[in-house]
Amino acid sequence: MDGSKKLSKFQKVALAALMSVVLLIFMGAIVRATGSGMGCPDWPKCWGKYIPPTDVSQIDVETLPIEKYKRKREQMGGNPDDITRETVLAEFHPFHTWMEFTNRLCTTPVAIFSVFTMILAFQFRTSRPKLFYGAFVAVFLVGLNAWMGARIVHSGLQPGTITIHMLLAKLLMCVYVYLVWAGAKENQKLSINFRKRGEYVKRVGVMLFIFIIAEGIMGSQVREVTDQLQKEFNHAPRSEWTGRLENTWMYLVHRSFSWAILVAAIWFYLANKTYRVGGVKWQEKLIISMVICQMVLGLILSQVGVLRTVQVLHVGLSSFLICAMFSWTLAAFYKRQ
Repeated sequence: MDGSKKLSKFQKVALAALMSVVLLIFMGAIVRATGSGMGCPDWPKCWGKYIPPTDVSQIDVETLPIEKYKRKREQMGGNPDDITRETVLAEFHPFHTWMEFTNRLCTTPVAIFSVFTMILAFQFRTSRPKLFYGAFVAVFLVGLNAWMGARIVHSGLQPGTITIHMLLAKLLMCVYVYLVWAGAKENQKLSINFRKRGEYVKRVGVMLFIFIIAEGIMGSQVREVTDQLQKEFNHAPRSEWTGRLENTWMYLVHRSFSWAILVAAIWFYLANKTYRVGGVKWQEKLIISMVICQMVLGLILSQVGVLRTVQVLHVGLSSFLICAMFSWTLAAFYKRQ
């Protein structure tokens, strides 16, 4: 978007929805890094309450869905008879509970701004139907991801469900990037002009975008392995199980593939510098800067340790990188009428 042009009301609301999704992804990363994913063992309530307890004495055991807990344990390959009122209460941890509850609260602005975006999109139902249908797709994805969030809780963080949850969130992000970009008037849309070999530069950009998405999927798989190791080692210090993580094939592929992304990002930067009219702009500088930052964060995680703060930054920055890369791709393929 041309920074000199003001955003329309529709774009502002869509941008607010986009930022609320990014915030939710950050919060989700904090939940996973702190091991708070099962802080609320039930859904939509938390420990049988709409406002979660701060002490185990505040929990009314009779309101807890014990039978659901037993089915969940059985689905995970455990013995459902191990689930009793006493064992369930023993798992209560106020920090984890309120961390997960805060994560759930962060879904509220996503839902509100998504509905407002859909309402505002009605003005485009005949003149610009892509915006109209895009806003409805966004609301559908919000609902689908809310349902997936419930499945994650009911399955006890079953492997695979969290990765799908994250993929849906990033797809939702891309939809809102499109709505913000496409919501501008035709003469205000950000576009990229190339002196020559424009198709070549576009292909390099698409390749980098695909690499980033693939790395994100592998990263989510690595975090699932991290979750399992935390459970297996009963939340022992990370130094005690980091070695196990480093020996998994997914971690090794994820770590090695980051170098391919760095090479692709440099190639992308140089291609734009050579063939883009006016040379590299803020978009390319931002993209390669974020790739380098991700490399630094990845090196800290692999060489220093799986630090929670670094994990959160690593996940959050990947969201901004996807937004920036998708925005560049939209602008690169757009041709003014």
